[in-house]
Amino acid sequence: MVTLVLLPGMDGTGTLFEAFVAALGSEFNVKVVSYPTTEPLGYPELESIARSALPSEGPFVILGESFSGPIAVSLAASCSPQLKGLVLCCTFVRNPRPVFSVLKPFVGVLPVAFAPVHFLIYLLLGRSSTVALRTALTQALARVSPSALRARLQGVLSVDVSAKLAEVNVPVLYLRASQDRLVPQTASKLVSQLCPRAEVVQLEAPHFLLQAVPSEAARIVAAFVREVENAL
Repeated sequence: MVTLVLLPGMDGTGTLFEAFVAALGSEFNVKVVSYPTTEPLGYPELESIARSALPSEGPFVILGESFSGPIAVSLAASCSPQLKGLVLCCTFVRNPRPVFSVLKPFVGVLPVAFAPVHFLIYLLLGRSSTVALRTALTQALARVSPSALRARLQGVLSVDVSAKLAEVNVPVLYLRASQDRLVPQTASKLVSQLCPRAEVVQLEAPHFLLQAVPSEAARIVAAFVREVENAL
């Protein structure tokens, strides 16, 4: 049986995958990776944590959500033959908003703990905002220290794994949200340019695609996993 390894968004807790995992059912093994909530770790350190969590036996597929997309790409570019597929969800291979690169020198002092909740909800949930989703988001972010969030934000502004994506030789699925207010369409277009065989599927959803439309996302991801499993 194929194992689907889920790498979380910037909160890193993995708790926001709950509805998506439930929608997947028991057809596959699912492993949710979580990152430390207090340590200010960047992409290299978090990649090491994710790599150590990969299955030691049997085939697997990696899904990288948002912040974890670059980690998923790096793992896929240098992974064992057990890796059979890569899913990228509302993510990027380099800074998706280059205009914000000017903020790099100031990220270390940004008051991320006081970021307006309503603004985050607007960016991440948009019109799909519900009490349940707002509560889940607030609770997940409350578990992560400001220093950890600042380190991850710094990583996003500096990351570039475009060369590594070109080295990925397994099937690639990119899930794009039509209402994504955080990661622009240029991010998925770059993925398509670097990896022409990648399949891009657009869903009517906000940046929190897996949380807002878990059943639809699960159906598409499950079909992709079955396809790579049948090719074994």
